[in-house]
Amino acid sequence: MPPVATETHMQTIEVDGLTLAYRSSGSGLPVLLLHGWPTSSHLWRAVMPPIAVRNRVIALDLPGFGESGKPLEGYDFAFFDRILDGFLEALALDRIGLAVHDLGGPIGLHWAVHRPTRLSRLAVLNTLVYPEFHLSAIDFVRGLLTPARRSVMTSPEGLAGLMREGVADGSTLGADVIAAVQAPFVSDDARLALAAAGAGLRPSGFVDIARLLPELTVPVRIVFGVQDRLLPDIADTVARLRVDLPQVEISELPGAGHFVQEDAPAEVGAILAQFFSGPDVDRRPRVLAAPSDTDRMWA
Repeated sequence: MPPVATETHMQTIEVDGLTLAYRSSGSGLPVLLLHGWPTSSHLWRAVMPPIAVRNRVIALDLPGFGESGKPLEGYDFAFFDRILDGFLEALALDRIGLAVHDLGGPIGLHWAVHRPTRLSRLAVLNTLVYPEFHLSAIDFVRGLLTPARRSVMTSPEGLAGLMREGVADGSTLGADVIAAVQAPFVSDDARLALAAAGAGLRPSGFVDIARLLPELTVPVRIVFGVQDRLLPDIADTVARLRVDLPQVEISELPGAGHFVQEDAPAEVGAILAQFFSGPDVDRRPRVLAAPSDTDRMWA
């Protein structure tokens, strides 16, 4: 068995005048990992080493999170598409494997379904995908748009509470993990940016994802924690993905919650390492139409 690569390097790069921070390790076919709210590339720290044995693995701090720049507005699908395009261009990466989690799910999927020839493999962890939102997701976004609730949700106490709720047993989540999530959001502006990033994606982008996702023909792997209290409809999402992507392979982790990378890092790392070390099967679907910019705000 080959040795497990353990070292990741934090680096920064400028894209469209915005600083983007990312972790990188290994060599080989590239794999991009996208986190969600309110985490960062730190979430992938224990998952990256096994992937890096045979792949170049890159975990990005999305804008508004971690050590990346934090504009106060503009976090729509078009913005994230531009950021991912610019980031991959700066790293001279064309065709990539992609793993997405939480808010990184719709961000990565929207990018991928409009650029299907650039995707080699897709892994989906506990995430939002479809426009038929669970009431908990709607309430979450409404909270971020309401000043009093936003202040609580983005406070150190609010972030700690969400992280504990997001694992199977909150009492086991280390103080160092919580501190790493809280650290980027010390200032009022950083917390405002965090809220804007969580509430900026419009429903029409999810409609585009639902419409175009069945066109993907690349290998797909789903890995999800069953005990997800943040996305209580995750089983329904997985069932629908099974229909839309019949080539999918699914791994359920019964003892894990929403932040499956914290609850089961060894299992997730091993599954993704095996998946992304597979061949780049160049199954290129037809190029699809660009998305519409028309939409309404969250009701």
